[in-house]
Amino acid sequence: MRKDLKWLTISTIGIFLVMFLASTGFADTSISEAMPGDHAWWYWPIVLFFVTFVMGIFAVLGGVGGGVLYVPIISGFFPFHLDFVRGAGLLVALSGALAAGPGLLKSNLASLRLAIPVALIASSCAIVGAMIGLALPTNIVQIALGATILGICALMLTAKKSEIPDVPKADNLSTALRIYGVYREDSTGETINWKIHRTPVGLFLFIGIGLMAGMFGLGAGWANVPVLNLVMGAPLKISVATSKFLLSITDTSAAWVYLNQGCVIPLMVIPSLVGIMLGSFIGVRVLKVAKPTFIRWMVIAILVLAGLKALSKGLGF
Repeated sequence: MRKDLKWLTISTIGIFLVMFLASTGFADTSISEAMPGDHAWWYWPIVLFFVTFVMGIFAVLGGVGGGVLYVPIISGFFPFHLDFVRGAGLLVALSGALAAGPGLLKSNLASLRLAIPVALIASSCAIVGAMIGLALPTNIVQIALGATILGICALMLTAKKSEIPDVPKADNLSTALRIYGVYREDSTGETINWKIHRTPVGLFLFIGIGLMAGMFGLGAGWANVPVLNLVMGAPLKISVATSKFLLSITDTSAAWVYLNQGCVIPLMVIPSLVGIMLGSFIGVRVLKVAKPTFIRWMVIAILVLAGLKALSKGLGF
């Protein structure tokens, strides 16, 4: 446990150093100008691989999807156009979910009964959101992206019961859909029986989540966890794991829109996909032993950084 956390700390410092060097040492140019300039064609793919590898670990632990970290960080600190970053961000979130999903299901952390009705609603709305996002000006999308992420951080900070919410009684809809489960909290050795409530409200919120996920190219994990955990009352680890699994369903719909519009550059996507998938495998291992409080604060810190950078980029600072 301590060895894993020490490695995560070193990796976090490393990714922040790379982002700082990328933001201060290189011009804000298009990708076609950046790659053949002062660096060889393989320079940016290698940097993207390193950064997304660390992102993959944090994405699993936070259940936010690689896209919510990838899009604001890469668009803010690297010389790539936002449209291409959003297209790659959806594929990054999708690949990380596909890599982590089987392990999360096998460990009984991701709930299939909770994921299916949510995914049906969110994936349908993500198609519409992707079309809207590609039609809006870039700076408007950046500002909305930063504001949304910071809003989620504020919601998580004000939550008083997030690790294991108190759900006195399951509502009628969740009972009819048989959404409940049992899991073992390895950090304390406790067996937890969980259920959810306010299911209609939660499903309604996923309409907006799907729209904004497709619009920003973030996937959907950035809002899945707060709704599943704070609104519907699922335990934090169940929310994190189910959110990660959900991305493999909802992101597919929006990703096809970006692919059809040509918003995909192989030299960005391929190293990012490999890095995020390898990082996700390690993230699944760390998630089993990490404490819920540690996960919560780590997610908040990463999202604050990403939200502030996206907001400043959109405002032209």
